[in-house]
Amino acid sequence: MHRLVRSVRSQKGCLPVLSLLAALGSAPALAQDVTPPGYKLPPLTAVTPATPAKQLFGRQTTSADLGLNSIGFYAKGCLSNGVQLAATGQNWQVMRPSRNRAWGNPVLVRFIKKLAGQAPSVAGWPGILIGDMAQPRGGPMITGHASHQIGLDADIWLTPMPSHVLSVQERETTSAVMMVRSDRLDVSRAWTPGQMAIIRAAARDPQVERVFANAAIKKALCRDADGDRSWLSKVRPIYGHDYHFHVRLLCPANSPTCKPQTPPPSGEGCGKELDYWFSDAVLHPKPPTKPPPPPHQITMAELPPACRQVLAVQ
Repeated sequence: MHRLVRSVRSQKGCLPVLSLLAALGSAPALAQDVTPPGYKLPPLTAVTPATPAKQLFGRQTTSADLGLNSIGFYAKGCLSNGVQLAATGQNWQVMRPSRNRAWGNPVLVRFIKKLAGQAPSVAGWPGILIGDMAQPRGGPMITGHASHQIGLDADIWLTPMPSHVLSVQERETTSAVMMVRSDRLDVSRAWTPGQMAIIRAAARDPQVERVFANAAIKKALCRDADGDRSWLSKVRPIYGHDYHFHVRLLCPANSPTCKPQTPPPSGEGCGKELDYWFSDAVLHPKPPTKPPPPPHQITMAELPPACRQVLAVQ
């Protein structure tokens, strides 16, 4: 089993700087980034219609006790009646607990427990390490994700859970293992059949709508999968995701206002569609001729009306 390792960059002081920028909203938060010790979001001095919704949802610390659950779309919605995944279970441990992002629709929490219970038999791992799920009331996050807003998304580290219970400090500072080769063309030496087995187990679950992973990981899955390969259609290549994979569940029956995503294309996705990700334009993009515009900040007016009620619950 792979040993959990700390990033060399973190030891040199680079990752904490990145994390501080991320916490301040200046850079995306990566799965292995470290939260500065004692960091807390400053209180908002004023709230206007133009205030980004992430600034409001990112400051919620408890769930909203309402009848609805997953509200809206994966990248534009919120969560009521969210359930918090326990920090430690028999076959899982939650990483980066200071983020308070281990919340989800009850179906997501049950799915994670089920997948964690499969890890010893399918992958030979003691269990799995859980990254970001959703905030207590879902909604846009201040750092790190465009989705994860309705409690149906979860990041699962591709580093096996160790056989001992990690301390809080270890959960906050330990880095995941890089699974992509430095040239971005294939998986690294850290990749083993165990990583493929845990992704396959997730993708085969009928509740799973999509699994997102780096294109090099998808390439390895296409190359090595045998027998029934139908699950490969759910695994979609995406930028980043070098250290973890992202599971997205279908809209559940308990959430009538959840907006489903268009089903993935038919076929394994192992041909020309995958080749695109290894083109020179993708691997070595030319720098922009002018600075890109700042990313759009979703406001409350752009979220489903029910999200205002979710935010208002005391």
